[in-house]
Amino acid sequence: FLVHCRALIFPLLIRQGKPTPLFTFVLALLFCVYNGYLQGRSLSNYAKYPSGWLKDPCFITGFIGWLIGMAINIHSDHILRNLRKPGETGYKIPRGGMFEYVSGANFFGEILEWFGFALACCTIESLAFAICTLFILGSRAKQHHQ
Repeated sequence: FLVHCRALIFPLLIRQGKPTPLFTFVLALLFCVYNGYLQGRSLSNYAKYPSGWLKDPCFITGFIGWLIGMAINIHSDHILRNLRKPGETGYKIPRGGMFEYVSGANFFGEILEWFGFALACCTIESLAFAICTLFILGSRAKQHHQ
């Protein structure tokens, strides 16, 4: 969960983004802080795993899903950051990577990432986060596709 640092790194890598309204920023910050607390508390205080959990097919499959999702997410962000040359404006359709299969490859990668995390953790909190991610990013992906 802590390795996923897209929220910290991506804003530093973009050339110039659209301004974010303060209210949207505050809501996103509150969600991330609360979700981070919920996931951390769940995993550290309530989740109980057998001694061989790291070798369990459920954990391994979830971890691989998380890793593939994160790789798709990072690669898709790289493609999006490099769509336009400096000073260039206008709409461009991203090409390459998972964008060849889905129009919202970055969203797909993040959804896959968090469902992999949920499978690896097997907690109701991680599943709830994955489902929230699916609905939030799924609606954004639909808007971007249109």
